[in-house]
Amino acid sequence: MSELKIPKDRLQGLKENWRSDLVSGFIVFLIALPLCLGIALASGVPPMAGIIAAVVGGLIVSQISGSYVTINGPAAGLIVVILGAVESLGNGDPMAGYRSMLAAVVVSGAILFLLGRLKAGRLGDIFPSSAVHGMLAAIGIIIFSKQIHVALGVKPEAKEPLELLLEIPKSIGLLNPEVALIGLVSLLIMIVLPLIKNKYVKMIPAPMVVVLVGMALAHYFDLEHEHKYLFLDGHEYALGPKFLVTLPEHVLDGIVFPDFSNVFSRAFIMAVISITLVQGIESLLSAKAVDKLDPYKRESDLNKDLSAVGAGSALSGLIGGLPMIAEIVRSSANVNNGGRTRWANFFHGLFLLVFVAAFPTLIHSIPLASLAAILMFTGYRLAAPQHFKHTLHIGSEQLAIFITTLVITLATDLIIGVFSGILLKIFIHLFRGAPLRSLFRPKVNVHYEAIVDRFQVDIHNVAVFSNYLSLKSQLDQIPRGKDVRVNFDNATLVDHTVMEHLHTYQERYNRAGGTMELEEMGHLIPRSQHPLSARKGKKKPVY
Repeated sequence: MSELKIPKDRLQGLKENWRSDLVSGFIVFLIALPLCLGIALASGVPPMAGIIAAVVGGLIVSQISGSYVTINGPAAGLIVVILGAVESLGNGDPMAGYRSMLAAVVVSGAILFLLGRLKAGRLGDIFPSSAVHGMLAAIGIIIFSKQIHVALGVKPEAKEPLELLLEIPKSIGLLNPEVALIGLVSLLIMIVLPLIKNKYVKMIPAPMVVVLVGMALAHYFDLEHEHKYLFLDGHEYALGPKFLVTLPEHVLDGIVFPDFSNVFSRAFIMAVISITLVQGIESLLSAKAVDKLDPYKRESDLNKDLSAVGAGSALSGLIGGLPMIAEIVRSSANVNNGGRTRWANFFHGLFLLVFVAAFPTLIHSIPLASLAAILMFTGYRLAAPQHFKHTLHIGSEQLAIFITTLVITLATDLIIGVFSGILLKIFIHLFRGAPLRSLFRPKVNVHYEAIVDRFQVDIHNVAVFSNYLSLKSQLDQIPRGKDVRVNFDNATLVDHTVMEHLHTYQERYNRAGGTMELEEMGHLIPRSQHPLSARKGKKKPVY
């Protein structure tokens, strides 16, 4: 990997890599189109809102971000907060709620921009991994609970996630057979196509196949015209354009301006907090994850990236679009298909703009059931059983935090859910004997040993998620390319979040030409067989 020639950036990068970035951008566009439409519809806003966010993310954010191969656009993780904002701000009027939500997106974007300028990108390291993954799993379940009814062609009576899950058997009994067939076939394509080992088949984006097959079935069932049909049971069912995507005939007709009249209301403030929290966490986590996928091992400037996402979201909200993040699925596809620079993101946005401007009637032929199936598959992946198994492998306390965050999020909302997971983790640390003052102020000594030309970092008492930023700031002060020894001889507790962060920090430091090693951890007993599990010792704290 270290022998790969790092691609140039900006205009030089365009000149050097335009062919590979153009091809990758086109493939990502094929994946992004149905996802943008589906995410917008699931968020309770016009489908054009998703397209606007991706276009702004591609054409503008790509040029000001601090990353290289990330793809910016609307994400499934934001569906829950956007839909909640539309419903709470609209008071029964979807368009009013949509316009007020856009105002919340603008304000949230401005906050994220300022946070990035204040170098708050490092705050992504504060949140415990299990709480974040529990939040994402809850989002996945919420998405699935809402979209399965759309795939069945039924409008549920329930609104809340748990009630929607309980209403699934009723919707199955009332399903519209032809709509449900489209949804079922679409879901099977999403499941089966990635399992086919043929290299040529793997090059075909499953969401695009779903859209094409769905359009063919929609045409066969004549969803474009209002009509009724009899099924085998003799029951009469209705079909019509309401089961298809609705898009303005002209792109400019899709532009909607925000309404700031509710800016001081409690619902507006809560919407801003929710959007900022989820968007900020997901943006930082996704950017860090994509850095690991980058074959050239370039490291994103998270502060710059946070500001760029905030600015892009504010602009998107001003013209009717959703907020955006550095989306992990599309970014992975970009890397896997040879994307090398920020221009792949630019081309993906350009292709979206051209396609929507040139073929709006074609998009109108896409059935909602197909988009619902794509989102159901996405929701399942966020909350798949292997996430529970993997979390348990790390440690039983991690599973407790994961499930607590998930359940409380489903029962209340995202903010309460995430912070309940954080509070549980703090309680667990206190129960294990961690001194309260050490939870937020670690005792770390850094000194240079001139005889051996080495930096020694001695960690005392506890190193946990809540004090990691202080530890990291001291590590950052050590010059690159040096020999560093991180000594845990006087540590009594190191949690999973710190183990995970230190492992990543160690990899990057060593890759940059230095040598970092973690030493004297023999007295710290792992909580599980996982190499990065929490560790607890028997030594008394040193004050």
